[in-house]
Amino acid sequence: MNIRIILLIIFVPFFSFAQPKKRPNILYIMSDDHTSQAWGIYGGILKDYVKNDNIKWLAENGVVLNNAFCTNSICVPSRAAVMTGQYSHRNGVYDLEDSFEPDSMNFVKILRSGGYQTALIGKWHLGKEPSGFDYYSVTPGQGRYRDPILMTKENWKDDQTGGKVYKGYSTDVITDQSIEWLKNRDSSKPFYLSTHFKATHEPFDYPERYADYLEKTEVPYPADFADKGAATTGRTHDGWPLDLLGTRYQQSTGKEYPGREFSLKGLDSLTARKKIYQKFIKDFLRCGAAVDDNIGRLIDHLRKSGELENTIIIYTADQGYFLGEHGFFDKRFIYEPSLRMPFVISYPKELKKGNRIDDIILNIDFAPLFLDYAGIEKPASMQGESFRKNLQGKTPAGWRKDMYYRYWANESNRPAHFGIRTERYKLALFYGQSRTKTQRDKMKYAPGWEFYDLRKDPHEDHNAINDPRYKTIIKDLKKRLHEIKNESGDGIEKNETIKELIEKYW
Repeated sequence: MNIRIILLIIFVPFFSFAQPKKRPNILYIMSDDHTSQAWGIYGGILKDYVKNDNIKWLAENGVVLNNAFCTNSICVPSRAAVMTGQYSHRNGVYDLEDSFEPDSMNFVKILRSGGYQTALIGKWHLGKEPSGFDYYSVTPGQGRYRDPILMTKENWKDDQTGGKVYKGYSTDVITDQSIEWLKNRDSSKPFYLSTHFKATHEPFDYPERYADYLEKTEVPYPADFADKGAATTGRTHDGWPLDLLGTRYQQSTGKEYPGREFSLKGLDSLTARKKIYQKFIKDFLRCGAAVDDNIGRLIDHLRKSGELENTIIIYTADQGYFLGEHGFFDKRFIYEPSLRMPFVISYPKELKKGNRIDDIILNIDFAPLFLDYAGIEKPASMQGESFRKNLQGKTPAGWRKDMYYRYWANESNRPAHFGIRTERYKLALFYGQSRTKTQRDKMKYAPGWEFYDLRKDPHEDHNAINDPRYKTIIKDLKKRLHEIKNESGDGIEKNETIKELIEKYW
């Protein structure tokens, strides 16, 4: 009996070590610009007009982040932040013209070296050849909605002219290829798969099955739809109005943009803007409906293959997008519709179903989360933190109560700016100067501060920077902004013109 006990003591620990806990698969689904207002699960004026059966399923069977934010609301930098767990000024990808170097650190390389089989299918949009993936099949640049071209290792070309044509609608094709890879992968390893849709990026094209969706419906308008710019809001700029999209529609509908010929002839400015909005929002929701279809196809495949229970499924977008709020479209700004990233995650083995988390989560936190689930320690160079405990409802002590944002590119109506968002307040300096130029940019408005009390003014309709009631709060926020800017590693301004502007207007 004593010998048996001794043998049990010796071999049970060995057996436990020899049979490690099965690591989860990770399916990371990301759309382009598919903003939270168009998901339905976040409420809002569009919630009853959205086709979201499978997004709702993920939310009901997983956890929704209510306060996930990007650190630079533009496609290429946001994707680089996700890949590296670093701010733009640390990973070197500041704006749309930048590329992500293949020899740069990224979390996929770490997962691969840690035993994961890795793949990327769909929109890459980071210029240089993807690295860290066992397999990739990606669109050249923006890609196209109809009969998309996909490039693999075998036909990659740095000038983005390589690849093979796949017949069909891009979101369907990207899902087809993702499922094909899942069927043929090495099942002895856990997988990481990035499925990246081109949708819902402009020109918001959709498959024929949704051509009549919402056709005879007048979709409601945002409360601040008639926003007239700086003159009526106290902002430091006029923004990026829907009227610009109307010009594009008149020139290219039936060509680059879906639908029939589009005309604004004889319409007053508000009526014209409403017509632009109706086309824009319906095309956007039709495009998003196809995304929802294909999220369902991916879930169905995992269910049928028996891998659903052990697979972490994430659906998100690379940033937010204006759907007529302030009369805007596009992204880039620190304002909520653009700053906010929708995010839902399902992991039946660990996460409570139907839960929502209010903690401030950033896109630089995604990479540390993936590594945490894989049982791999994050490298010191990653600036984000895993939010695995947050997802379990166990927010770590000292978790951030504010976040730093910086948009580096600069145009007259979309000025360069940086700022801070807390749980209630937002403060930003719109300094309006290109990162790479030393001569002062010509701007319509002078640099200036914007401040919003998100509890009293949730839609950010009135810049309250000069409201005496907030004088002390603004002073404290400026101090904290200075601190958080330094903490992010963005404390030293390399451009002397920008440095002088910040010093002058601080």
